[in-house]
Amino acid sequence: MSAIEDIRQSLKSELERLDTLISRTLDSSNTLMNQVIGNYLEHKGKQLRPMLVMLTARLFGGVNDDALTAAASVEILHNASLIHDDVVDDSGRRHGHATINAVWDNHVAVLVGDFFVSNALKLATETEDLRVIRAIADLGKLLSLGEMDQIYNARYHELNEEAYFNVISHKTASLFVTCVSMGAYCSGVDDWRLDAIREFAELFGRCFQIKDDIFDYFDSQVIGKPTGNDLREGKVTLPLLHALSNGASPERDEMLSLLREDRVLSDSDIRRLIAFTHENGGVEYAYATMERMRAEAVAILDKFNSPLTSQFISLLDFVIAREK
Repeated sequence: MSAIEDIRQSLKSELERLDTLISRTLDSSNTLMNQVIGNYLEHKGKQLRPMLVMLTARLFGGVNDDALTAAASVEILHNASLIHDDVVDDSGRRHGHATINAVWDNHVAVLVGDFFVSNALKLATETEDLRVIRAIADLGKLLSLGEMDQIYNARYHELNEEAYFNVISHKTASLFVTCVSMGAYCSGVDDWRLDAIREFAELFGRCFQIKDDIFDYFDSQVIGKPTGNDLREGKVTLPLLHALSNGASPERDEMLSLLREDRVLSDSDIRRLIAFTHENGGVEYAYATMERMRAEAVAILDKFNSPLTSQFISLLDFVIAREK
């Protein structure tokens, strides 16, 4: 049994209650809404985010009803963002399954996503903890800003690591930071431990996104998105950014010119950029960056002096090693 399956097994009771709560929360009086959501929930993801809420609550005492409610809230909001992203990106499949917009249409998908958002907020209010409510509201804002930052960088050619990390802090790491914050709040923790676990979650989220971005530079049917998909959308991520920082490369200026042209990149352009990235150590640099962040994350967890932190490390290792 893998480490992540060990963690899922240890949280089996809580995850079953989570699934029940999510299904009950998203039930409605509309037959079509229930049909669409029922089909969508048949293919739930890895549930990393609610697992982080629960593990944090367990680290600080135990998974109470408020922690479970907060975990459901953040998972529903996360799924709302995925549904809306599929509409924006005109995606037909996600992790091997047809998207709502592909099966139905954009109109239905947007409405379902909005329904998810409102129910995420409703669940947060049921904790009656203003910090949890504020966290879920702030998360929605950060996710939107992260997407807009990414669009801005693509359109105005902000090709530097600082801009890249600002984007992934908003669009990805913010979710994981919110998860551990909620777990801490629901356990009555609001001291140095909250700051420390948030620092861990930021590093966790950055590693998650960097690994996602690495996938763009490899041809794999397992990953669930075509090679070079980010580049087609104008997204220049860490591997290519590092390769472009190599001023000694004779191809650097030509690659920069390709990226700055106001046109859609061709398949040939994509292949050249990917080859350039590999030849100039971009992928290796991205992996090294994750390993550096892992070491920082482990050092943060050492402050807690608890055997429970091993599960956080196992989740982080899963994120770095995963193949999709």
